[in-house]
Amino acid sequence: MKTIRWGILGAGRIARKFAGDLQYAEGCVLIAVGSRSKESADEFNKEFPVKYAHESYEALVQNPEVDVIYIATPHNLHHENTLLCLQHNKAVLCEKPFAMNKKQAVEMIEMAKEKKIFLMEALWTKFHPHYIKMQEMVGQGLLGEIKSVLVNFGFKPAPPVPKRLFDPALGGGTLMDIGIYNVFIAMSVIGKPDHIDAVMTPSATGVDEQCAILFRYKNGALAQLFSTFSSNLATEADICGTEGRIRLTSRFYETSSNVEFYNERVDSKQVIPIQKEQGFGYQYEARHVNECLRNGLTESPVMSFADTLLLIETLDEIRKIAGIHYSADAGK
Repeated sequence: MKTIRWGILGAGRIARKFAGDLQYAEGCVLIAVGSRSKESADEFNKEFPVKYAHESYEALVQNPEVDVIYIATPHNLHHENTLLCLQHNKAVLCEKPFAMNKKQAVEMIEMAKEKKIFLMEALWTKFHPHYIKMQEMVGQGLLGEIKSVLVNFGFKPAPPVPKRLFDPALGGGTLMDIGIYNVFIAMSVIGKPDHIDAVMTPSATGVDEQCAILFRYKNGALAQLFSTFSSNLATEADICGTEGRIRLTSRFYETSSNVEFYNERVDSKQVIPIQKEQGFGYQYEARHVNECLRNGLTESPVMSFADTLLLIETLDEIRKIAGIHYSADAGK
């Protein structure tokens, strides 16, 4: 079995979490990190010793020993960082949101297709056991017809507040940072909405400090989605049908979440057993990428290009309705 050799582009908090979880993904090794400064690369290397600690992204993508690169930079850089990797024939796992808008996403996907190189959006929740179990239960019809979805995700950032959360130049705001999970969960169980309502509360910098979204469907189903940086929310997801309800407990997007099933036919509550692993949960998507690369795939059958494009075009529509704008949208 070929050992997949990973590089990480970016050396911040999420890069460190991913690096720590790679040890739980079999048949791969982290051999390189690329940062924008020698100091940052060296600091990362102290915590996660790698064969190569590059002081530029260009040096990382030119490393012939690297098979695949995980992009762990702020949202606004995903487009240019992914294109840089693809131009140097490196497979890419790009952190969510995949891009700032659909136009950027299409450019990234078209280059990957043209060069026949693997590319996938790193929406880690889709690979977590609790999410997969929830999908199985919905698919088995245990809830009956899905009538409503309620998802909330909110926290009050503790000082020092990370700059990326409120900086429009970095793609700040709740929708692109955390609200994307709410949108993803809703569309996972009831699909693309027929109508969208959305409003936001702007922060002092103009990005959304709060965002409320309503998905409406022709069959009468509704999805209510709320994200905020103003207060700490339960951060749970309820999927409700005519026969029962599933609750993904706090934090619904992480492996720490439990699946609670409320069966209205027998008036019972059941906590579904989910096998837990060590780590944060990034190893699940890493395993999938390893498998795709060993099988010579250039597109994931789980997080497909169609999935990514549907998600980003829905986010684009929400932003347009709510009035959330970024400089990347100019000329779109």
